[in-house]
This record gives sequence, C-alpha cells and structure tokens, in this order.
Amino acid sequence: MTAHEPQGGGCGSGHCGCASSAQGQAEPVAVGPPTEVPSVNGVRLHGPGERLTPDELRERAHTELLRQAAVRQGRLPAQDVAVAPPLNAAERAAIEAMLDDEVHVPTADAEACRRHYEANRPRYVVGQARHVRHILFAVTQGVDVHRLAQRAEAALLELTRQDAGPGRFEELAQTLSNCPSGARGGDLGWISPDDCAPELANELFHLRDSAWGMGVHPRLVHSRHGLHIVEVLGRRNGTLPLFEAIAERIADELALQARAIAWRQYMQILVGEAELRGIELDGAGSPLVQ
Repeated sequence: MTAHEPQGGGCGSGHCGCASSAQGQAEPVAVGPPTEVPSVNGVRLHGPGERLTPDELRERAHTELLRQAAVRQGRLPAQDVAVAPPLNAAERAAIEAMLDDEVHVPTADAEACRRHYEANRPRYVVGQARHVRHILFAVTQGVDVHRLAQRAEAALLELTRQDAGPGRFEELAQTLSNCPSGARGGDLGWISPDDCAPELANELFHLRDSAWGMGVHPRLVHSRHGLHIVEVLGRRNGTLPLFEAIAERIADELALQARAIAWRQYMQILVGEAELRGIELDGAGSPLVQ
C-alpha cells in the first residue's frame, strides 16, 4: 500500500478485508422454538420451513408492528393474514407518512447547532489523515476472548518496551495479525476517518484530549472486528471549517439524530402494546426507522 492509496482496510472500510476475516458471514438459523412460531399480535413472522437470522426476524417483527399500526389508523387496508406479508413500495410510503404525522421531531436552533460544533470540533476537520499500521487479533465465533486478549496484551507490551527492535512490529504483524495487511507488516497506508471503523476513527482522529500522537498506541483498541495494536507513522492534521460554512450540515445531522430517537420511542410504544410470542423486542430498530 502506498501513501497515494488511502486504503482503509482492517478498520471497516472493506478495502483491506478485515471485516470478512474477522466476522465472516452470518449463518441462517432456525428461529423460535419448534413448538412456537414467533408472532406479533397473532400474525406469524415466517412460514413453515422458512429460516431467518435473528436480525432478519427482528426486522420482520418491526415491519409487521408498523403495518398493523397503519391498518388500525386506516392508512392501509385490513387483511386477513396468518403470516406477515411483505410490503410493497406504496405500503412503505403509507407507513412513512404515518410516522411523519405521528412522531414529533424537535428542530435544532442555531444555538444548539453551534454548541454541537464546539463540542465536536475534531469531527469536522477536513483533510486529516494518518499513516497507520496495525495488528488485528480477530474476535470470531468460538474464540477464547480472554486468551486472545492475553496474547494481544503480551504483543503490545513487547512493542512498547524501549528495547523493541525497529523491525519487530512488522514481524509480529506477519505472524499474528488476522488482517491481510499483515503480509505488508500491518501497513494500511494513509487513511482518513471515513476509511476505518468508528472505534478506530475515534482513537485516531476524534479524541480531543488524547495525548497520543505518533508511535504505538499505549492501549489495545477495541473495534467490532477485534483487538488492534495500532501504530501511527505519520500525521496530516487538516483544517477546521468555520461554523458558518457547515452550519446547515450540522442542522441536518442533528435533525436526523432527533428523528431516529423519536422514531425509536414510537417503536417502543408499539412493542409495549403488542402481544409478542417467541421473540423479544426492545423497540430499538426497524427497517423503516433508521
């Protein structure tokens, strides 16, 4: 990887392959106990022999809750169904219109936008980049996380000792890393905040008071892919735009956040009022409520 190629591997962007090596593909699993098909208010969530992942099952349950709410309000026609039906484009539009009418979304004023800007200045810096290399200890299904963490801590301790050899990081990356970048000594090249998983972006770019600059990070970095030993080889700090230049963007971001919170609260109400069998929901997500 060269400095001219902003590769984001190992960190969630998909260029490096860490996501696939660390997580793999979710296997479909049989849902619900054999004697009870999951249902929402008496409507089953899948047909005989149908197999869904847990996420797919929750998504279907939330969709069915919204469909039934729209039927109660007369926005969708009542149907005599035993199994949750799929939604077409017109039905989804009717549900989104229902949410727009039912859910109050507060609007952030200029003062709230400026407070957000001041509290999150590092997140709005443009042109910043880091030359990074890492060693990934992937957390996969069945792995002994305690032993994995011990191996990672031992490697980190070795690399942070004053007598660590100049080529030792590359050697350990080649022998220990579960990321394809290990073949290159863990080198990811120059990456920006958008090139890595949020957990790494936070450590590399967004921590306002972090004393960590160059060299090996003194702690393991935890991400959705596993445990990372991270070393920064170079920095481009970028510049912070004036508030006035990005005020509209910040207002849009806060509006999206407020909308997501309000919609989650609405879903929690629907979940609380529903009769659920064979499935547990917290109202925190929906295919239409993102």
